[in-house]
Formats: sequence, C-alpha cells, structure tokens
Amino acid sequence: MRGGDGGLDATRTDGRATLLLPTSGRSAQLGQIMADAARLAAPELGRDPEIALSDSGSDVEPAVLAARAAVAAGAKMLIGPLFGAQAVAVAAAVGRQVPVVTYSNDTSLKGPGLFVYGVTPFQSARSVLAFAATRGKRRVVVVAPPGALGDQSVAAARSLAGQVGIVPGEAVRTGDPAGLAARVAAAAGGSAPDAVYLPAAGPELAGLAGAFQGSGVQVLGSAQWAAIKAEEVPALRGAWYAAPDPLRFNPFSEAYREAFGSVPGILAGLAFDSVEMARFLGRVGQQDKRGLTRDEGFNGVLGPYRFGSDGVVDRALSVLQVERGALSLIGGGTV
Repeated sequence: MRGGDGGLDATRTDGRATLLLPTSGRSAQLGQIMADAARLAAPELGRDPEIALSDSGSDVEPAVLAARAAVAAGAKMLIGPLFGAQAVAVAAAVGRQVPVVTYSNDTSLKGPGLFVYGVTPFQSARSVLAFAATRGKRRVVVVAPPGALGDQSVAAARSLAGQVGIVPGEAVRTGDPAGLAARVAAAAGGSAPDAVYLPAAGPELAGLAGAFQGSGVQVLGSAQWAAIKAEEVPALRGAWYAAPDPLRFNPFSEAYREAFGSVPGILAGLAFDSVEMARFLGRVGQQDKRGLTRDEGFNGVLGPYRFGSDGVVDRALSVLQVERGALSLIGGGTV
C-alpha cells in the first residue's frame, strides 16, 4: 500500500508550511517513502491546515521552482528539500523570506535562513563515544573509507576529545580489512586501542569489524548502521552504535510497516518528525525562525532535539548493543 500524490498542489499552501520531497525524478522512490511517513503524521496531508506537500524533484531547478511557487502562494516555512545542493539553491532563492529546513546532515550548509535537520556525523560520534568513555573505552581510533562521512566523523572525534574524555589516535582512512588491526595499533601509538569507531555502513563494514573479532577491541558504530540489519551480521556482535531510541522509534516503525508493507529508515523518521514539528508550530502560530529555535525544543520518534542559534539541530541519540538476532538499549542521552 502506498500513499498517492494527493496534495502536490503548491497553490493551496496559503498560511501553511510546505513539505518539499522528491516524488518525481531519480529519487522518487525515496521521496515516496518519506511522503508515506509524512502521511502517518498528517493523514490528510493534502488538506491539512498546517502543512502542504509539493514535489521538489531530484535536481536543483525543480526544487527552486517548487519553493518559489510555495512561497508565492503564502507558505510560511519550507521543510526540505532532501539534498544539499537543492537546499543551498532554495535558501538562496527564498531563504530571506521564509526559513528552509533541509533534511541534509551536512552542517557546512548552515546559513541565514537555512536549518540543518539531518542526523549528523557529530551527533552519532558524540553519543557513542561519550558512552564508550563511561565504560572505560577512552583510547579510540576512527576507521573510515575516504569521503565526507569519514572526514566529518574524524573531525567530530577530535573535537569531542576533551568534552567526552577520549584520546583519539590517528585516523585510518580505508575500506580494506587487510592488515587493519596492525594499522590501528600503530595509529593508537603502538598497541591496540580500547575501541575502534567504524561510522560507515557500506559493504566494507563486516570486513572492517571482523578484523577485531576476539581482539578485545570494542567496535563502535554510527547512526548510519540503522540502514542495515546489524543484528544479522555476525562480525558486529557485541558492537555498540548510536541510533534512535527503540522505545520511540519501534512503534513508528511498526505503524509504518502495517500501513505500507516495508520497514522505514531514519529518513522516514525525519519526515514524520518534521511534519509533527511543522503542525505543532502551525497550531501555535510560530512557523518561523523563533518557533524553530524555541528553548523547549521538540520530541520525535528519533528522539528529543532542538535547533541551535546557528541553525543546526542538536539531537540526542541512544546507544544500542548488537546481539545475536537482536539489539538491546544500553545507553541514551538528552539534549
């Protein structure tokens, strides 16, 4: 069962926030997943008094056109678009008129009128590294393939060192498990560290984690792991990783599965939470920057969160432990 395209009419956005999702183009399948999640939060999305839905397409030009049409029709706030390049262009086009809340997790996008809503590498690193430190796992080496996620994860570990009490070794930038344990020991100063942080969740993850099985080195992971079934990967047993609190996320996941026949991921959770946020702010007459940055913040299926004055969301994540065929909640935080 899938939601239809009802509500994709930017001429009906007067006085409402507008949700910009790629329901056409090469990312239409992902956009539809997010639109379905949005309809769980607002079943009458096409006629909801606080939020409308508009197709941003999968490229910059249709996103800008959709944003301009929505603002011209009276939209007070834009939730989306999904991709960073789209968000930058939309903010440049209409960000002085209305706040733009992008689903991107790239904090470098932040700027006047542009709010970053995604689950960032910093949030993952802070949650799992802080928890690890409380369990005596202080000497940590980041292992990640080259790329933006690895860059941001390495930077996060370094910036968090004093705050959470870890001692980060030199990062190892690789997706190849061959000789990895020795490379990590060298990066840690000549002996095995207490923990290794593997933020990426690509096909190389099982091999990287497997390099530390039986070594006594604690494997740590990021919220990226939510995209895989970690409990079904033997190499990940015993690992700890940052993730939404299952007490919040699981009821949403089950409702989504019952409605649409598939299991949602973090992007679906973001879509649900963003619609809940926009509807709440609409009801209290604060679909604006002041409402977004309210001191009380918000609660969602991904956990509690609030926006900082810099426009970047501060989000609390829990820590899960991977067991054989199951996950267990072992830590959590607040913003």
